[in-house]
Amino acid sequence: MASHILQRLLQSEDSHMDKVVVQKYGGSSLSTLEKIRTVAGKIKEAREQGNALAVVVSAMGGETDRLLELLFKLNDAPPGREQDTLLSTGEQASASLMAAALEYIGCPAQSFLGLQLPLYTDNVHTKARIIQLEGNKVKKALEEGKVAIIAGFQGINDYGDITTLGRGGSDTTAVALAASLEADVCEIYTDVDGIYTTDPGITPRARHLDKISYEEMLELAGLGAKVLQIRAVELARKYYVPLMVKSTFGGERGTWIVKEEDIDMESAIVSGISLDRNEGKITVIGVPDRPGIAHSVISPLADASVNVDMIIQNVSSEGYTDFTFTVPVNDLELAREIVEKEASNIGAQEVRINDSIVKVSAVGIGMKNHPGVAAKMFRTLSEENINLQMISTSEIRISCVIDSKYGELAVRVLHQAFNLDKN
Repeated sequence: MASHILQRLLQSEDSHMDKVVVQKYGGSSLSTLEKIRTVAGKIKEAREQGNALAVVVSAMGGETDRLLELLFKLNDAPPGREQDTLLSTGEQASASLMAAALEYIGCPAQSFLGLQLPLYTDNVHTKARIIQLEGNKVKKALEEGKVAIIAGFQGINDYGDITTLGRGGSDTTAVALAASLEADVCEIYTDVDGIYTTDPGITPRARHLDKISYEEMLELAGLGAKVLQIRAVELARKYYVPLMVKSTFGGERGTWIVKEEDIDMESAIVSGISLDRNEGKITVIGVPDRPGIAHSVISPLADASVNVDMIIQNVSSEGYTDFTFTVPVNDLELAREIVEKEASNIGAQEVRINDSIVKVSAVGIGMKNHPGVAAKMFRTLSEENINLQMISTSEIRISCVIDSKYGELAVRVLHQAFNLDKN
């Protein structure tokens, strides 16, 4: 976990508050005024059940994309500071609208921006990490019987500039706030009713999961599952925040994200199959095989906040090797510019990129006690003539990079091979 994540969280003091609940509503739940009214009704109902409520909101659905489109029409390389200042207004609008909607139906509410909490971050614009969250103002509002409405996704840095936490950052705001308030539960409301064994849009027989471990959810979030931001899951695991993913308008069913010891490890070897389309591959051909070469290629990418995922270095031949790695596809062009410069400096022959790949993965804590998962996965893919370009593993995950045209087929056959379509 990155060292910048939440170095210190405010510890709650004893108070007279009832059950403390943090709720987070995503943009799809707030895309229209009618939906905001509906969510306001749900919030009021939860408060009337005796809960002290802090609610984190995202921008209205489509608003962030609209603002980005305007910005890039004016400047195709806008400064990160100005991008953050602009995009934060989406959450600011949602927070004020929700507070106003609640007041109208007789539910006392008060909105807060990230800088009003305050939520302090590092100085990396568009991808900032939380350093400190002070929750005294929120606690005071809750003790006064108000619903605290917090604009997610945003904070403030040492220079007093607005920062944002990256796409999905409202999840991280919600979990950080739940940790600081020592909340009884953090409920993430979205347009799906929980976590499934895979994307139901790819495999209709995908099964709903009642609970999943922090570790499994971390892997799935890092592999392209868009239900939760990975940093939110990291925080939840670190501070043991009880986390529930539910649908805003889809009934009471949801998925609990819990400690590993609360999962029956004998129940399933593999819990889920994921497909990550956000992958680009870079290969540096003819790299001089000497100590420090990998560092000279990867370090500038880290300095540019480009995340490097899978890495393979071929066996040296006549003093040269090939070096291959993956990065988020949105960072592929930036990564290529950086790598081409470094390749020239170290005397490499050529840099190749490939944006027609995907990463398919099998995840499950049951893998710890069951050998043969990799063999079964590779055999299943080979039977469909799917070539494996790269492979990486962890204790509870096996990932393969394959050609993008085989991505959905790979998910379907693996889902069936590991019996995930059966209860």
